[in-house]
Amino acid sequence: MIACSVHQVSKMYGGNNIFENITFEIMEKERVGLVGRNGSGKTSLLKILSGEEIPDSGQIHWKKGTQVGYLQQLKEFGNKATTAEVLKTAFSALLLLEDKMKELAREMSNEKNAHKLEKLVTDYGQLQDDFTRKGGYEIEASINKIVNGLNITDLLDIPFAKLSGGEQTKVGLALVLLKAPDFLLLDEPTNHLDLAAVEWLSHFLQDYQGTVLVVSHDRHFLDEVVNKILDLEDGEIVSYVKNYSGYMKEKEERLLKKFHAYEEQQKKIKKMKEAIKRLRDWANRANPPNEGLHRRARNMERALERMENLERPVMNQRKMNLEMVSADRSGKDVIIVRNVSKRFGEKVLFEQVNIHVFYQQRVAIVGGNGTGKSTLIKLILQELNPDQGEIKIGSNVRIGYLSQHVFADEKDERLIDVFRNVIKVIEGEARGILAQFLFFGHTVFRKISQLSGGERMRLRLAQLMHLNVNTLILDEPTNHLDIESLEVLEEVLSRFKGTILAVSHDRYFLNKLFEKVYWIESQKVYSFDGNYHYAKKKMEEVHFKKNKRENDKKRITSKSKGSHEKNSLDEKWELQLEQIESRISKLEQMLIETEDLAQLQQIYNEKVELEKRWEEIYRQAF
Repeated sequence: MIACSVHQVSKMYGGNNIFENITFEIMEKERVGLVGRNGSGKTSLLKILSGEEIPDSGQIHWKKGTQVGYLQQLKEFGNKATTAEVLKTAFSALLLLEDKMKELAREMSNEKNAHKLEKLVTDYGQLQDDFTRKGGYEIEASINKIVNGLNITDLLDIPFAKLSGGEQTKVGLALVLLKAPDFLLLDEPTNHLDLAAVEWLSHFLQDYQGTVLVVSHDRHFLDEVVNKILDLEDGEIVSYVKNYSGYMKEKEERLLKKFHAYEEQQKKIKKMKEAIKRLRDWANRANPPNEGLHRRARNMERALERMENLERPVMNQRKMNLEMVSADRSGKDVIIVRNVSKRFGEKVLFEQVNIHVFYQQRVAIVGGNGTGKSTLIKLILQELNPDQGEIKIGSNVRIGYLSQHVFADEKDERLIDVFRNVIKVIEGEARGILAQFLFFGHTVFRKISQLSGGERMRLRLAQLMHLNVNTLILDEPTNHLDIESLEVLEEVLSRFKGTILAVSHDRYFLNKLFEKVYWIESQKVYSFDGNYHYAKKKMEEVHFKKNKRENDKKRITSKSKGSHEKNSLDEKWELQLEQIESRISKLEQMLIETEDLAQLQQIYNEKVELEKRWEEIYRQAF
């Protein structure tokens, strides 16, 4: 059954057509990805579907009774409303029902008249059945599921008005998911989420009972979630019943077919024109002129006029023209982080961190929000000092840095001036360079405050491409870039001859470019020689072993507590097990980080012996 039908819808801003006469349908329970370049009208279309804006022309038809939820529909909440209270508004109707039940319960406790009491009991039972059927007793569990999945537990007691923009967006996402609308509209839902939250959201949407329309530049996320793509390009929309990878393949095939059809038609037109010219030439050379040949020429001309000319498909859209300016190479050792610890107040971010980045390595730092990824970058850039340990930058290392909060302090300056503050060129040359990054004409004179997140990122990339650097440090470089710009960025980084250290939560980006991953978790940094998928698999093994040891320890503790003969021997076993577990954990990390074969064998042998000893003590404990 059709959930939403869009017919001949058009929208214009400032005299420019965003899209015109677009038509498509979305079926119930479809999971649809809306893709297109920045500025193609994706967000405008979502706002029209949500009812926030109205189309200039056309109609939108919904299945009767459809509830639509939009990620950016955040209401204003009072300064005192906590995040937990904001999230509970998703269950307003159920909470009102609960209040009625409480009121009836009070009335029942005070009612002496048997007939009236019976009526109150009946009414209460009906309300309770309704409350139960609608999930009233599962409100807390539902909130906890979403809150834990999106990793926003630490925001629950904070007033919503005091949250940052990114935090409010995450709470808004949680709120719309809790409302569980029939038709869910999501605009870049992964932008402010860490890797674990992105993966959780992916699984959540795969199992979602309603219909989903999502705008995202996260290609891995689209591959996992959607089963249909709507491609909004040049004011037109085309539907593909595929995930993202399937869409890309089919789009290329369609484009090639269109191009071949166009070429064949052009050949046919050329032959027909040549034939018309020959017929007229032969007709005019005859004496008298041959009217039959003239008639045949006129008929062919009419056939040409009736022919529906195919437009030449655009094989290569205008993209950023990125090319790094080469710099002299650095020494072999680029970045050395040795036994570094950092805390803020009582909060320990990480301890005893060791990182070694070599020339031309592609190294990624991943981890949950708040684990210290950006802090680690600031330590390497020497913007912060470690509490313990040391950080060394190798010889002839020239760093170019891309921050996720780029140009936060240059809001009132013009784009071209900000560019020339770093790249010392005349205005004409600057405009030529900026045009390669899709800043044309008068747009170079816009203020930084008027730029979108993606435009700010492009401007910084324009600077980086023309700096004499041999090491790139990138903090969430894929944020706000559309998919085409991402692909160009990846191509340029793959050709970069220097070293790259990046923080990112874009799994597609991580898997494509990076060969080593440092994973921050529980105040430790784990090192893996491989891409993100490999690192994730190894982290799952770490979690499994850790959980097994903890569960085994709980069983021993439980047995000890349940025994009437608990003595000092039980405590001795527990202490020995804890000491062995601590040593095994350290050895496992050493196995990951050590490259010397002889040392690896020695560490492995010690680990095996300790695991055997642990098993012996464990058996004795029982």
